Amino acid sequence: MADVIKMPKMSDTMTEGVLAKWHKKVGDKVKSGDVLAEVETDKATMDMESYWDGTLLFVGVEEGQAVPVDAIMAVIGKEGEDYKAALAAEQGAGEAAAEAPKAESAEAPKEEAPAQGGALSEDELAAKGITVIRMPLLSDTMTEGVIAEWHKKVGDKVKDDDVLADVETDKATMEVMGYATGTLLHIGVEKGQAAKVNGIIAIVGPEGTDVSGILAGGSAPAKKAESAEAPKEEKQATANASASAPVAESSSDSRVKASPLAKKIAKDKGIDLSQVAGSAEGGRIIKKDIENFKPAAQAAAPGTEAASAPAQKAAPVIPTYVGEEKFTEKPVSQMRKVIAKRLAESLFTAPHFYLTISIDMDNAMTARTAINAVAPVKVSFNDIVIKAVAVALKQHPAVNSSWGGDKIRFNEHTNIGVAMAVEDGLLVPVVRFADGKSLSHISAEVKEYGAKAKAKKLQPADWEGSTFTVSNLGMFGIDEFTSIINSPDGAILSVGAIQAVPVVKNGAVVPGNVMKLTLGCDHRVVDGATGAAFLQTLKGLLEEPIRLLA
Repeated sequence: MADVIKMPKMSDTMTEGVLAKWHKKVGDKVKSGDVLAEVETDKATMDMESYWDGTLLFVGVEEGQAVPVDAIMAVIGKEGEDYKAALAAEQGAGEAAAEAPKAESAEAPKEEAPAQGGALSEDELAAKGITVIRMPLLSDTMTEGVIAEWHKKVGDKVKDDDVLADVETDKATMEVMGYATGTLLHIGVEKGQAAKVNGIIAIVGPEGTDVSGILAGGSAPAKKAESAEAPKEEKQATANASASAPVAESSSDSRVKASPLAKKIAKDKGIDLSQVAGSAEGGRIIKKDIENFKPAAQAAAPGTEAASAPAQKAAPVIPTYVGEEKFTEKPVSQMRKVIAKRLAESLFTAPHFYLTISIDMDNAMTARTAINAVAPVKVSFNDIVIKAVAVALKQHPAVNSSWGGDKIRFNEHTNIGVAMAVEDGLLVPVVRFADGKSLSHISAEVKEYGAKAKAKKLQPADWEGSTFTVSNLGMFGIDEFTSIINSPDGAILSVGAIQAVPVVKNGAVVPGNVMKLTLGCDHRVVDGATGAAFLQTLKGLLEEPIRLLA
């Protein structure tokens, strides 16, 4: 039967190849190891060789044409053979594979559909004392939750105020209560697995109740966390890439006609290709030539070359170092998934631009010392910045705004999001109405949020509703940086460290303390001049902090 030649995957990043040149034409005889064509990939132009003997019956790609990986390129078979059946079979298999996702997606709604026919509704089940527990929506951005821990097992008695499980969302680990009394009859999501919001995770009811009918009637099956399979897929992709990646040639081997596979095997075995006789067309060396090579038969008698060759200076010996490539992979947390999704959406949706200004912090340092001498809570420089930002936003409502597609929202309240680093990523709790709060009040609130964030005890009400965000890396010694806007806010302030540097005051160079602020703006709602005016106001407030106490 005829053999169908497909576009091979010649590098780990290759998705298609351009047919640079055909070395054979329809009707030509082909032997195993012959170069059929040259293919230009994303990394190099490489030889595509045949692994079959026969006649080239069909060529389906013209020179210069781009071809996806695994697409049909040619057919090799016996001279005069009807190759169309083999070609049709391959094309049919490809079409069936392409149709499979469509069929699967068409069937998917049936899984999610509510119970039909003889199945009972959840109200009817409740009348019989049966409660279906579904994955709750625990945050505004949550689409699925991972079961971190089950506190009950099938067969356990459950009361309506019992905590059934801990669920890891994109922002925190939270408790899920069943709000039902009875026996835990079914667990649909194992520990470590993910379930879509509103998917069935458990069933509670009278002991001995058969739940198979309930599940068959409209259960949304729990899915494995996607990230759990990622390591296997990554490792397989790496293995495939290693097997198909081009191998660098040594200077001596590059002058020898050999297939890429033959060169790789020769390099692995330490065989000098110049000593190997090729059996393919034009003396080209192929895989079987390397496998059949006998070094002993090719080697010269010991000492022959040494006796005849003139004495030469010994080349330096470079020691061989053999290292081991190692890596560790772990599943992506729900928090990291959403951080990646939302920041990518913000960066590639909102046109960002940045403005940086230097602040003389001498007066702020003096004021902070005086405030902390009498304040009930120690005030940080970040607290002073938050207060100053809130006051400045009242004077510049365009910066305290957000893009709504067909309208712009100008917020009259100032809710300042405070970016906080936690073990798994980043959380942004909100100090509400910050312009009306004292520095001590802001300081106490931020400290409370920090403790809750580290303990993963923040609730959705704590992080929703910001109108502007402050991100401070000054405590890590970062001089200045830029941040991605925390959507839907229209701007974000990046706060650097206070640096002791020489400054010019009254015509003289004196020691000073300078802090750099960088304002990131969504150009759809904030223009350059608007952002600059806001920074000027903020600079005045921080350089004369007494104005914050008025």
